[in-house]
Amino acid sequence: MQYLAALDYEHLDNGVFLTSLARAISRQNNVRPILIHGDSEYTERVIQTGVMRDEATVRSIKGLNHRLIALLADQGVSTIGINGYQRELITLKNNSLSLDKSFFNNLPGQSALLISTLVLDTSSGKPTPIQLTRLASFLRNELEVQEFFIFSASDSDEVFTKENKPDEMRWDDLDEEYQNVFIPKEFKQFDSPVRLTTAREFDQIPDLDKTSLIY
Repeated sequence: MQYLAALDYEHLDNGVFLTSLARAISRQNNVRPILIHGDSEYTERVIQTGVMRDEATVRSIKGLNHRLIALLADQGVSTIGINGYQRELITLKNNSLSLDKSFFNNLPGQSALLISTLVLDTSSGKPTPIQLTRLASFLRNELEVQEFFIFSASDSDEVFTKENKPDEMRWDDLDEEYQNVFIPKEFKQFDSPVRLTTAREFDQIPDLDKTSLIY
């Protein structure tokens, strides 16, 4: 099973969550994780050192990619980290994204992949960040990934089970309170199918019983 999972802005600044997630991934069997991420609160800390926002965002995302690789390695997860612009894996031209599938297909299949939102802007020749949701939708379509996971925004979900959550929900039926509690901010306007889960229960993948499908 090849799956896609998004590490959103708030979770990227949560060391306990990230360690729990890395541990969960290390326990999964018969899967190939593709993890995607953008920037985090770290960007604001870089800006406070006098760096302009555009440069700080790029620096933050690159740094996060390296740090996440190290964190996953600490839990025994072999991971290939790549920023989208490297080797021109993902390019942005005339506001359209393209993926170098031949390069992607040659990446070792036994390793997890960690891909950042920094893509190559062909007009400037420089890395530029895109929205995490845009990268998610793009890769899901290009790679024909069946399952896409996001992680609950509720800290209590990392302690208590999901007994009160239905197995399936519709985006149109989610009330504002539910979204504010459980849906990461970056995904509140997302309307494509996702599976909501927690780092604590992520070790059960490819078993989907402890996830909630939102479509």
